[in-house]
Amino acid sequence: IKEYTPLTQPQRYEISALHKVGQGPTQIARIVGVHRTTISRELKRNQSPNGHYPQAAHQRSQKRRADRSRPLKWTGRCRRLVEGKLRHEWSPEQIAGWLEQNEPFSISHERIYQHIYMDRDRGGRLHTHLRQHQQPKRVSSKAAYKGSIPHRVSIDGRPAIVNEKTRIGDWEVDLMMGRHGGGGLLTLVDRKTRFTRMEPVLSKQADHVADVIIRALSEIKGQVHTLTMDNGNEFAQHKRVAKALLAKVYFAHP
Repeated sequence: IKEYTPLTQPQRYEISALHKVGQGPTQIARIVGVHRTTISRELKRNQSPNGHYPQAAHQRSQKRRADRSRPLKWTGRCRRLVEGKLRHEWSPEQIAGWLEQNEPFSISHERIYQHIYMDRDRGGRLHTHLRQHQQPKRVSSKAAYKGSIPHRVSIDGRPAIVNEKTRIGDWEVDLMMGRHGGGGLLTLVDRKTRFTRMEPVLSKQADHVADVIIRALSEIKGQVHTLTMDNGNEFAQHKRVAKALLAKVYFAHP
C-alpha cells in the first residue's frame, strides 16, 4: 500500500463510519485499503469537537488541492513560515511535510533548499540554521590543499573568458553537507545566466559526488566548457567528471 494515497469521498464516509464505532487507524487502513498514516492524517486534519464529517473533509481536501496548483510566490505567509521554522532548526524536509499537512499550499524540500542557497548567495544567514549545516574545514596551507587532490589545476590556469561571464557553459560547483554525516545538497550554477541545478547527495564520498555531477549535466555533455570547484576531497574524482562531460575542471584558491 502506498503511504500517500489521495482519499475519495466514499472512502471518507467509510473512514468516518469506522471511526465512530471505535476502530483505530490501523484497522481502518486495513479495511479501506490505504496506508495507516493516511488515516491518521485524515482524522487529525479533519476532526472537530463533534466528530469527523466526511463531506466537509472532502470539500476542504479539494480546495487544498486546487490551491496547490496555483503558482507559489516566496512572499508573505509562505516566506515567514519557512524562514521562521528554519530559524528554529527545522529541516527542509520537516517544513515541507508540515506545510503539506497544515497549510493550503505546499512546497518541496528541494525548493526550500534552493531558497536557502539563494539567500546564502546574497549574504544571508539562513543556511547557518540548518541542523546539519557544516562549515567547510580549512587546511592551514595551500600546499596541503594542492597535495590532497591529485592532478588539481588551479583557477589561475582558467581561460580569461570564464571571468568575463560572456558565454554559457562555465559552471560553479558547490556542496553543502550535514554535520553528522547526513545527506546534503550539490549546487551547479552557470556563471553567465546564474541558472542553477540542485541535486541531493547522500555522502561526501568522491565517487558518489562525481556520479551526481555527471548525471546532473550529462544531458548537455559537450556544452559544458568548465567546472570550478572548491578544494574539498569530495571533488577528488574531477578527472572522471571532466572526461565524462568533455569539460575542463579548475579549483578555486584555498
